[in-house]
Amino acid sequence: MEFSHKSVLLMPAVDGLNVKEDGIYADCTAGGGGHSLEIAKKLGKNGKLICFDRDKEAIEAAKKRLEGYSPIFVNRNFCEIKEALCELGTDHLDGALMDLGVSSHQLDDPERGFSFHNDAPLDMRMSGEGMSAYDVVNEYPEEKLVGILFKYGEEKFARGIAHGIVTARENEPVKTTGELAEIIKRNVPLKVRKEKNPCRKTFQAIRIEVNGELDALDKALDDIFGLLAPGGRLSVITFHSLEDRIVKQRFSEWCTGCTCPKDFPVCVCGKKPRAFHITRKPITADEEEIAENPRSRSAKLRIIEKLPQ
Repeated sequence: MEFSHKSVLLMPAVDGLNVKEDGIYADCTAGGGGHSLEIAKKLGKNGKLICFDRDKEAIEAAKKRLEGYSPIFVNRNFCEIKEALCELGTDHLDGALMDLGVSSHQLDDPERGFSFHNDAPLDMRMSGEGMSAYDVVNEYPEEKLVGILFKYGEEKFARGIAHGIVTARENEPVKTTGELAEIIKRNVPLKVRKEKNPCRKTFQAIRIEVNGELDALDKALDDIFGLLAPGGRLSVITFHSLEDRIVKQRFSEWCTGCTCPKDFPVCVCGKKPRAFHITRKPITADEEEIAENPRSRSAKLRIIEKLPQ
C-alpha cells in the first residue's frame, strides 16, 4: 500500500517555528514528509533539517517527497533524539516539530492492525518491531489489561472488556482486530454500542502500550527543550487528552516563573521562566480543514519559545 498521510495544521505548525534560513531543525515525526517539506522550503543552503520517524515506511515516503532537498533521515524513535543528534555532531536545535499519534497511513493500511474498521492481524507496532498488540491482548494478566484500558484509554468499562478478552482467549488466541472489536462490543452496555463505536478507547490504549507512546513523549519533550537554543521554538500537535495534558503541563512548567506564595513580599524561590507561550490557547483546525480531513478535528497545536538563560 502506498504511504499516504495528510499533515494536520500544516502551515500553522511550520510557521510557528519561525524558521531561520541557516537554522537547524528537527521534524521529530516525519510521517509522509508534509511538515518536513514546508520546513525544507524555508531553509537556505546553510540550514539543516533532520527528519525522525520510527516507521521505516514513513522514512521511505518522506525521502521521496523531499527529493531535491538534502535533509538527514533518522529511522529512530524521537525519544532517542539526544543520542542521535550527538552521533550526528549536532549539539543544539533552532526548532523542532512533533506531530503525535498514529499516521493516516498506519490507520488506513489494514495490515498494520491499528484500526477497528478492518479485520486484520493484531499488530499496532509503529516500528514493526518488538511487542505487538497480539502479545498484549493474549499474554497480559486481566488486572494489567484493566490498568492500561483505564490509564491509556480512559475507558470506564475497562473491567468488563478485560474480562471478556481473558475469557475469549481461554478457548483460542485473539488473533485479529475484528475479533477484538467483537469482544469489546459484547462487553459494553447496549446503549453504548448504539450511540457510537465502543472500540476506539480500547484500541487507543493498546496502541499506546505497544508503542510506549507517553513514556517516549515525556523523555523527548525534556531532551528537545534541553537542545533548543535561546529563541528556539517547539511546535507540538496532539490528538487526544492524555498526550495534550503532558504537553500542556510541561509547557506551563517551563513558562512559569516565581512559585512563591502570593503573600510573600519578595521572591525567595528564585525560579524564572525558561520559555514563553507563542500560543496562549491551542490552535485547532478550521472548518475547511476538518471538512477535508476529519481526523484533524481533535488536533491541538501548542508552541513555545525558549528564553535566554
